[in-house]
Amino acid sequence: MLTIFRRHKKSCAHRNEGREYRRCHCPISVEGFLGDKNIRASLKTSDWQRAQDTVREWEAKQQVTGRELPVSIVQAADTFTVDAKARNLAASTTYKYELLFRRLKDFSRRSGYELLRDLDVDAMTRFRGEWKDGPRASQKQLERLRAFFRFCQRRKWITENPASELKAPKITTSPTLPFTHEEMVKILAATEAYQLKAAHNAKLNAIRLRSLVLVMRYSGLRIGDAVSLSLDRLVGNTLFLYTAKTGTPVRVTLPEFVADALSKTPPMNDRYWFRTAEAKLRTAVGKWQRRLLLLFRQAGIAHGHAHRFRDTFAVELLLSNVPLERVSVVLGHQSVRITERHYSPWVRARQEQLEADLQRAFANDPLVLMQTTPTSNTGRESQRPN
Repeated sequence: MLTIFRRHKKSCAHRNEGREYRRCHCPISVEGFLGDKNIRASLKTSDWQRAQDTVREWEAKQQVTGRELPVSIVQAADTFTVDAKARNLAASTTYKYELLFRRLKDFSRRSGYELLRDLDVDAMTRFRGEWKDGPRASQKQLERLRAFFRFCQRRKWITENPASELKAPKITTSPTLPFTHEEMVKILAATEAYQLKAAHNAKLNAIRLRSLVLVMRYSGLRIGDAVSLSLDRLVGNTLFLYTAKTGTPVRVTLPEFVADALSKTPPMNDRYWFRTAEAKLRTAVGKWQRRLLLLFRQAGIAHGHAHRFRDTFAVELLLSNVPLERVSVVLGHQSVRITERHYSPWVRARQEQLEADLQRAFANDPLVLMQTTPTSNTGRESQRPN
């Protein structure tokens, strides 16, 4: 049996009247047993009739959603995190969910929300309104928020997914921007200058930086996969690995000079070239990204970032008429559609076919035919030297 009562505020003039007193506007709580579950929770209302209706509904259903009724936001978020780790999700993925939950808990505390069921569409709209992320990062955040509420739905902690009603932000896709040959020459030249300027204890990292640049340019690896390369992954001039983002097996053949440079690079320990064994990958990647920013600055490269090496690798293959499907395999994409979305404008065969189609279409256009007259031909003939 469940009992509802007023939890009087300190400022309430009727505190001495007892918790059964109904005529004030203090919040109402509930305690007792529902089935074999011991319930003690706030009903998030000060309306006595509404509180009674809620309790009658609980007793009619004779069920408790979760360990307690109702489930708190903190409980739901913590349970999701435990489940994510048990599923062996990538550490970077779990970390992003933890960041989201920190935001959600902070927002809920400031807004007075304690229970999961209190997070309706309006609350989630206000929550998203506080995000300072760009469109693409905001879209990823929204996807994670929806996944969290789907998790809660499957456990019957909530009946609806409030994040599903939030529309995704509009994203303007930036064109793929590979490095030009001249820019690559500048970057490699800057690695030499970087070594000269490096302090004595940073000389080895300056040498490693050049090898990291070469590996990313000629393997197409993301910086996370390149930084986590272990010594046993290089056999001759071939790299063998599974990509961290998709878990896709990738086998990449490197140019001889790149494989030679990598094999001669002083490793940071007996396992990795670019990270220590005890360091978290996120920490190691952050350090190399900062070094790359300094390198781009020295080379005079505007908007330089690590992923452009991957773009350069993919675009050069496509411009050499390597089929899109094969490029997708070597990039470690789960689907050729992902490759097509990013790199289809660079497929040379498609561009040549498009140009040929346009020429045929223009050749039969009446207006074009009208402009091509014998007079214009005569004029061009008269301009030719004798």
